[in-house]
Amino acid sequence: MRKAEHLRFAILAAQREGNRLLIQALKPHGITPSQAEVLRLLQQHGTLSLNGLGQLLVCESGTNPSRLVDRAVAAGLVERRTDAEDRRYLQLSLTPEGERLAIAVARIEEDLYTSIDAASEGLETDALLEFLHNFVDTLPSGKALNKRLSLEG
Repeated sequence: MRKAEHLRFAILAAQREGNRLLIQALKPHGITPSQAEVLRLLQQHGTLSLNGLGQLLVCESGTNPSRLVDRAVAAGLVERRTDAEDRRYLQLSLTPEGERLAIAVARIEEDLYTSIDAASEGLETDALLEFLHNFVDTLPSGKALNKRLSLEG
């Protein structure tokens, strides 16, 4: 197997297993990984516009995650309000139930990150991150990731 193919399938396997673990941990809470990402983004950034949220989502491409937000609103996790200055824009924020669930999601994510830290202990991860960024930075998911990284730094 050529190295590029091996890398592709190793990344795919890691992504699938990480997602499987996340799905399993979120199942008792009745939400998907995509919904969990919405909750955490709103928890971390407070109120966001629909477009602003879309620009930060790695789980979906595009800047209009309407269906994803609709499900979170219907579940009572996210509140949608019309922007006071421009009624064409929606402002999204967590409800008290959404905030409670976002805290639970943060704990679940921390457990997953602890497993990843253990698996990478003693390894040079900066080279892997550089490779992954070289591969995705110009693509929609890479752009969303970089926007999130720029807001943290």
